Amino acid sequence: MPAPAGTKRVKGVSIFRPFVFGSIARPIDTNKKPPDLPAEHTHQWTVWVKGVDDEDISYWLKKVQFKLHETYANSLRTVEGPPFEVTETGWGEFEIQIKLYFVPESNEKAQTIWHGLKFHPYGPDAEQQRERREPIISQNYEEVIFNEPVEQFYEILTGAPVQPTKGKGSKGSKLSGHGKGNDGGRTAEIPYAESPGNPYSQKTEGKELDRMGEAIKTVEQMVKEERTKLAEREAKLESLKKMEGVPTKKK
Repeated sequence: MPAPAGTKRVKGVSIFRPFVFGSIARPIDTNKKPPDLPAEHTHQWTVWVKGVDDEDISYWLKKVQFKLHETYANSLRTVEGPPFEVTETGWGEFEIQIKLYFVPESNEKAQTIWHGLKFHPYGPDAEQQRERREPIISQNYEEVIFNEPVEQFYEILTGAPVQPTKGKGSKGSKLSGHGKGNDGGRTAEIPYAESPGNPYSQKTEGKELDRMGEAIKTVEQMVKEERTKLAEREAKLESLKKMEGVPTKKK
């Protein structure tokens, strides 16, 4: 029996979509503080979900639900379209639950992520940042993966119709998608170079991979050195046992 319309899935295919979620918090100038603002509120902040380099993600993301701290009036905020963000004021940091709802054609369940709202700088330059009253940006790069999407959603994601294939597809093949490709379809390529508002790029990804590669080499060298030390200690122990006439166990 054929699958009902809108539910037939593209077998053996996974399509991912990159996005960024995070927040920015700015200290409130006490000299310009609105009179109706609670006295204890020290920061204005915005939490968001957006595309890498502000690419449009509304073709696959229908709405976003932000669950704020229970002390906020109407703590469950739903944003039906871009920009997917909420702006508020407050005095303390807390975890924000973010629920992603996909377009109806996707036939996909909502997914939940969490973000820690940050008001205060961290690291060696924290005190200087605090004195300069710099905004605190905390953000993360993420990818949502759609495994074997339904045909209608596949066409929305890629901007191209499903191509008929002979035989069985290769299970688990991962396709990209972000912006417009050379063939007019959507691709998931992140920008080649970073920009003032976007730190995520192919160049920074390459640098991070190089850094991880060097770190792996360092760890491997440390493990090698520790194994050499262990072998020397075991040999010395065996030598001492022989000198004392203690029977040794053969491995």
